[in-house]
Amino acid sequence: MSALFGRLGLGKPVVPTVTLSGPIGVASPLRPGVTLAAVSGALERAFRYKRGVAVAIRINSPGGSPVQSRLIYSRIRTLAERHKKKVHVFIEDVGASGGYLVALAGDEIIADSSSIVGSIGVVAAGFGFDKLIERVGIERRVYTSGPRKVMLDPFQPTKDEDVERLRAIQADIQQMFVDLVRERRAGKLTVPDEDLFTGEFWSGHRAHDLGLVDTLGDLRQTMQDRYGEDIRIVPVSTQRGFLSRRMGPFRDGGLTADPSFAEDLVATLETRAMWSRYGI
Repeated sequence: MSALFGRLGLGKPVVPTVTLSGPIGVASPLRPGVTLAAVSGALERAFRYKRGVAVAIRINSPGGSPVQSRLIYSRIRTLAERHKKKVHVFIEDVGASGGYLVALAGDEIIADSSSIVGSIGVVAAGFGFDKLIERVGIERRVYTSGPRKVMLDPFQPTKDEDVERLRAIQADIQQMFVDLVRERRAGKLTVPDEDLFTGEFWSGHRAHDLGLVDTLGDLRQTMQDRYGEDIRIVPVSTQRGFLSRRMGPFRDGGLTADPSFAEDLVATLETRAMWSRYGI
C-alpha cells in the first residue's frame, strides 16, 4: 500500500499554489479582475491544505486597484500567521504597481531575470471630451448638491484645484505603498528612496540588485531546493464553479442586469493599456 501511495504522490510534502493573474480590481461583468472576493476561497484552501509545508503565490499582474491590492496582501499575511506557514511569491511576466504590492506578502519573493518588477507609484488616467462636445454642439447638464461633486468630469474643462486634490489623494496612497515596501523589504533595499520610489519599473535581474526581490528562479526548482526533490506542487484554482461561470449575469434568479457589449469593450481596452505599459 505504501508503494502505491508513493507512485501516486500521496504522503509526499505539498506546496499548494495560487495563481493571481490579470489586472487587480479592474473588471466588467464579463471580464472580472483579481479581487479579494475572487481569490479569498482559493487562499483559504491553500493555507488549510493537508501536508502543505508552505504556500506559493504566482503573480502575473500589471496592478490596478490599490484597495484590492492591499486587501489581498492583508489576507495572505493573516492566513500565513494563523497557519504558521511560509509564503513564497513568484513574479512571472509582470509584478508591477499593485501586483508588486501583493508580492510583498511573501516571506520570499522570486522572479525571473526577465520579469517586469516595481512601478511603486500611483496613477490616474482618463480622457477629456469637453472640446469634442463643444464642437458638435452638445450641452452638458449636471445637477448636484455639492459644488465638487463632479470633480474631474471628463465632459468639463479641468480645474487646477481639482487636479491638486487628486494629487493629494495619490500622495496619501503612494506613502502607504512606500511604507509597506520599507517594512517588508527592511534591510534588503540597496538604493536611496529617491531612486526607488519613482514609479519606475525594472527587469527581474535589476530588481534583484535593488533588493526588491530575494532571488531569481522558477517555481518548481526553487521549491525543490527549499523542500526536497519529492515536493509536490498542487495548483489551487481561483475559478468559480461551472454553473456560475456559465450563468454569469443571469445568476441570482435573473435579477442581475445583462452587461452591455460597450462596457466590456471599454474594460478590455483599459486592460490592454495596462499590460502594454510594460511592453507585454
